Amino acid sequence: MALKAVHVSDVPNLDQVPENPSFSLYSTRLSKGVELGRSAYRIPKFLVIGHRGHGMNVLQSSDRRMRAFKENSISSFNAASCFPIDFIEFDVQVTRDDCPVIFHDDVILSEENGTVFEKRVTDLTLSEFLGYGPQREPNKQGKPLLRKIKNGNIVNWDVEKDDTLCTLKEVFQQVSPSLGFNIELKFDDHIVYDQDYLFRVLQAILQVVFEYANDRPIIFSSFQPDAALLVKKLQSTYPVFFLTNGGTEIYYDVRRNSLEDAVKLCLEGGLEGIVSEVKGVFRNPGAVTKIKEAKLSLLTYGKLNNVPEAVYMQNLMGIDGVIVDLVKEISEAVSNMIKPLKADEGESLSEGVEAKPQFSPRELAFLWKLIPELIEL
Repeated sequence: MALKAVHVSDVPNLDQVPENPSFSLYSTRLSKGVELGRSAYRIPKFLVIGHRGHGMNVLQSSDRRMRAFKENSISSFNAASCFPIDFIEFDVQVTRDDCPVIFHDDVILSEENGTVFEKRVTDLTLSEFLGYGPQREPNKQGKPLLRKIKNGNIVNWDVEKDDTLCTLKEVFQQVSPSLGFNIELKFDDHIVYDQDYLFRVLQAILQVVFEYANDRPIIFSSFQPDAALLVKKLQSTYPVFFLTNGGTEIYYDVRRNSLEDAVKLCLEGGLEGIVSEVKGVFRNPGAVTKIKEAKLSLLTYGKLNNVPEAVYMQNLMGIDGVIVDLVKEISEAVSNMIKPLKADEGESLSEGVEAKPQFSPRELAFLWKLIPELIEL
């Protein structure tokens, strides 16, 4: 299928709030030091963001923390809010009848009469989507929810704290308003989307966001380059970050294949930042300086963000925050690592600006030696 270009200059702006909103939009945990506008969205502190809420599910992991809460569920989001984190990250898709729902995988796997089948989330209606897994109504049985794991096996989606599937509207209504939302606009890597489809999907998502966000901090992000560009054109209220593997995987769309390509896309489309696989940053640390010189923010994701030493190193490198699965452990480590300097320590710091962590030469040597090991994981 030929790629149909998204001519964002031809798309009307759909903002339903003033173009230069009050700083009250960021009146919660990110209230101090945030600047809006291309020059730039400045993140005032090192952020900790809960991946799919309390953490993604790894169903055959021996680590119970990876199966504690159903990922991308209201239970998981509210569990994450109990810790000193700033945002939760979750995946939004839009059903066939134009309802934004929360689900990571492109397809839902289930079983009927001994036969396993899969259905694409975007091909389901809302009622069909909500019919999988635990149900809201007492004594109602939902269809089994299965998942394919990395080795190709299909297993029951068993977690300690299960929950119903949910919509974007419900998440806004039922999750603490003090918690920011990193809304990943989820699309299938193997499908080429045309402008009309992207427009319809993003319009449905933005309608919910503008109706229910109120003062909640929001960041949009997407691996789909055209979706990232288009959502920036459709609204100017919330920052948009481009998601990238940072060169750790290669895609047909060359815009996805390096941090340098990500910077180029952001500058051309007026995006505010990049979210990279952390290995891509460790393998190309010089890109951090280029990203900062371009006045872009930089967040990372990946398994290494569950390693406190790897998070420490990123803070030293000037990275703005991490998306993590081990919310409790990493948020506590970051709280201990970065503490505001006191006024009597010799520097006059503006309110809300935090100090870099202090390490001994021995500790720094350890961290630098750790990088090659981290890259190979």
